[in-house]
Amino acid sequence: MKIVRFQMDEKVLWGMLDADATTIHTNIDIFKNIDSFSKVIDVFKETSENSDILNQEVSRMDVKLLAPVMPTKNILCIGKNYYDHILEFDGNDDDVERVKEMPIFFSKALSSVTGPYELVYLHENACSHVDYEAELAVIIGKQGINIEREDALDYIYGYTVINDVTSRDLQSNHQQWYKGKSLDSHCPIGPWIVTKDEIDDGNNLHIQSIVNGEVRQDSNTSLMIHDIKALIVQLSKGMTLNPGDVIATGTPKGVGKGFNPPKYLKQGDEMEISVEGIGSLVNKVASSVK
Repeated sequence: MKIVRFQMDEKVLWGMLDADATTIHTNIDIFKNIDSFSKVIDVFKETSENSDILNQEVSRMDVKLLAPVMPTKNILCIGKNYYDHILEFDGNDDDVERVKEMPIFFSKALSSVTGPYELVYLHENACSHVDYEAELAVIIGKQGINIEREDALDYIYGYTVINDVTSRDLQSNHQQWYKGKSLDSHCPIGPWIVTKDEIDDGNNLHIQSIVNGEVRQDSNTSLMIHDIKALIVQLSKGMTLNPGDVIATGTPKGVGKGFNPPKYLKQGDEMEISVEGIGSLVNKVASSVK
């Protein structure tokens, strides 16, 4: 099932996308008052068993798609989770071994979240080296703490795509990643949620970024150092994961900083981030917030 969050007639609604991704099925009376992701999950459990509830239809082209999930805490992110990405940043085998011991966690502020087809701003007053990162995102479906590896997949509700837009100069200037990862519009999410029953193996999906028609990243989630189960286990140790929490699982080789010379984003660029079985997240780059 593909779940979309969208704006229609100034209302924010939820719906289910049909197989060819052209028509959204929804019942406004059911969805209009939903204010938390856990309630959305409950509704879709009901409607998946009672499809006649979805008695409204609207063309996807007639509405504005929004970020399909608005988490209640910062986006949970994984750094350096692909071997080749470590090496393109001048890492070596020792760096790889250190990362293998324990995943690197950081977060992006909720205020950085934006939707598909929205503008991503360069914020030239704050930074000058803005980069893209293609990532598979895991969406948590039920509350859990100290989750065991054998149970980890039970806590997944679905998957989506994230572009972990990053200000490389802020990331290095502050010697900590939060500011450089959290500027407004620097976390596009979408275009929809795909429930886990439609994804056979989240650890074997083609992932790609294309900028202005040029393939930059072209990899597979099977190359992650820490797989999805391991990330859920480590994140949940002593920290409760809640429905709607989003885990960005890391990015492979091919980011702008990794080229010589670097290929940072500029005004007018178009980024397309794709993950197999989910879809493509498309955003254009603009100079600054008007």
